[in-house]
Amino acid sequence: MTGNPLSRRDVVRGAVFLGVGAATGGLSIAGAPPALAAPDDSSVLAVPVPTIASCATWGARSPGSLSVISSSPDKIVIHHTAGANSTTYTQAAAFAMARSIQNFHMDGNGWSDSGQHFTISRGGYIMEGRHNSLARLRAGSGMVVGAHCPGQNDKGIGIENEGTYTSATPPAALYDKLVQFCAYICEQYDIGASRIYGHRDYIATACPGNVLYGMLPQLRTDVAEVLAGGGTTPPPAFSTIIDNTTSGRFTASANWLTSSYSAERYGADYRYANPEAISDVAYYKANIPAEGSYRIDAWYPGIAGYNTATPYIVVTKSGNQTVVVDQSTGGGAWRSLGTFTLTAGDKNVVGVSRWSGATGYVVADAVRITRV
Repeated sequence: MTGNPLSRRDVVRGAVFLGVGAATGGLSIAGAPPALAAPDDSSVLAVPVPTIASCATWGARSPGSLSVISSSPDKIVIHHTAGANSTTYTQAAAFAMARSIQNFHMDGNGWSDSGQHFTISRGGYIMEGRHNSLARLRAGSGMVVGAHCPGQNDKGIGIENEGTYTSATPPAALYDKLVQFCAYICEQYDIGASRIYGHRDYIATACPGNVLYGMLPQLRTDVAEVLAGGGTTPPPAFSTIIDNTTSGRFTASANWLTSSYSAERYGADYRYANPEAISDVAYYKANIPAEGSYRIDAWYPGIAGYNTATPYIVVTKSGNQTVVVDQSTGGGAWRSLGTFTLTAGDKNVVGVSRWSGATGYVVADAVRITRV
């Protein structure tokens, strides 16, 4: 072969088109020219091509008039949908969410299609948002003009992430796919990992939420590592929420009663008990993926008269550590218990003890464990 050496992007695009052609019957294997080979430098490897559901796959409506331009995007813009933090992580739920967004954008906003180019569900399913966005991404040139961010619709690929991340952390499945997908977009369009931005960087908005926006520096770092490592994905982020109703993850004796009295509760209800100088701990169990530092937050309804010195027990690498919390105030939100070194394994990680010298009910509602 003569001519200029292939760039890593050329190799990736060649591999993508071979795969697409074979899948659609557009490529004849017999008598076809040899597939493009990567240079000898083993660091020049394709970023793995993620599975992306097309508009047709998730059942999109036909769009109105769309503009496809020849210029390529120079950035990625991260959004959150500002919807519910659903715990239904199935593909069916993801596709239903994509249809709901399109209906709202077309019927409510009067747009020609979904405003964003792509969407990622809380279960980690990646979906095309605006028609023809996937075809242009696969080609690695040109883009569909979006409607996700004024001033950036013809410059940035808009990615909606299902959920509200003002105070909550995205699930590991979503964040892991976001890293992989951003790396693939960067590879296809020759965009640097440093050019991943949040919606609020361009207009006055809370999007993509304080927590997700605060994670963008780590996202840029993780995407850069994938690109530099030839597709080696870093260990996924870990975050889990265990509520008192989480099956198989919360245990408490019959002394812990159930109430839905306070509107500040997490979920449908919470557990409460009288303080006693006895060992009667309500435990939250989690499957910690690897030894490391984890931030632990507690959620409880803060009501005057509830216990002012509730002991939370954290099972750390160095032994049990107790954090005393005033549950008579500051409820209805995540409250940090601190950052701890946890060991790997599926085990009880946090407990709420009844052994308090203060009066008033002690409450066990929900905890959140996030790797940092």
